[in-house]
Amino acid sequence: MKSIPLYQIDAFTDSVFGGNPAAVCVLENWIDDKLLQNIASENFLPETAFIVKSGLYNTYDLRWFTPEIEMDLCGHATLASAFVIFNFLNTKIDSVEFNTQSGKLIVTRENDLLTLDFPSRIPVKAELPKLIIEGIGLKPLEVFKARDYVLVYENEEIIKNINPNQELLNQINLDPGGIIVTAPGNKTDFVSRFFTPQASIFEDPVTGSAHCSLIPLWSHKLKKLEMTALQLSKRGGKILCKNQDTRILISGKCKTFLIGIIHIE
Repeated sequence: MKSIPLYQIDAFTDSVFGGNPAAVCVLENWIDDKLLQNIASENFLPETAFIVKSGLYNTYDLRWFTPEIEMDLCGHATLASAFVIFNFLNTKIDSVEFNTQSGKLIVTRENDLLTLDFPSRIPVKAELPKLIIEGIGLKPLEVFKARDYVLVYENEEIIKNINPNQELLNQINLDPGGIIVTAPGNKTDFVSRFFTPQASIFEDPVTGSAHCSLIPLWSHKLKKLEMTALQLSKRGGKILCKNQDTRILISGKCKTFLIGIIHIE
């Protein structure tokens, strides 16, 4: 029987039941990919992260799975993984390095604030498929694309009130990307929401990887390197942002929801 420690962490929030939940599974060695996917499907959270100690003092291998697929990059589950390491696995360190499909990712902590050092994915001007316009229900001011489509609107109220047609958008395959809607914020520099057609969790609560495009975009628009952001999902998430040319810094807090053991015969 395999016994796998599991931590469920709420990321990008300072209170339980906020932010974006992620499962973090601590493995001694990598197991079969099909089993990794089955565990993520059983957890049925936006992301399940799997970490394996690499042999170096503060270095781990990291992979991310949604209930359906493996992802190339995930912010909140990386934040959650670092939180688990800092608070439960190696409490003496304040920096951890992850080996991932998207290269080396570093997370540091200062008190209870964790900071992700992620690659910048600068979005470029793009044409928006007609089906996305129809599915979102409102034509944007501008459209950009990197991994995800980025739709820019006038103000925060528009973003709050967007009511997408999920059935229509589910006709689009953007795997592994999604659709970001964004605008200037009322009390933050910018706000956003993130939709993933054909995914079991259609609206992601807080999407760290989406900010790899949002941060350079709004940094250019606002002429600012340091910004604050709010993801306007039902759970909500607060993000501190910094633009650094080819890299971006994404900072937030985490809270532990549960600690358990997965038993697999």
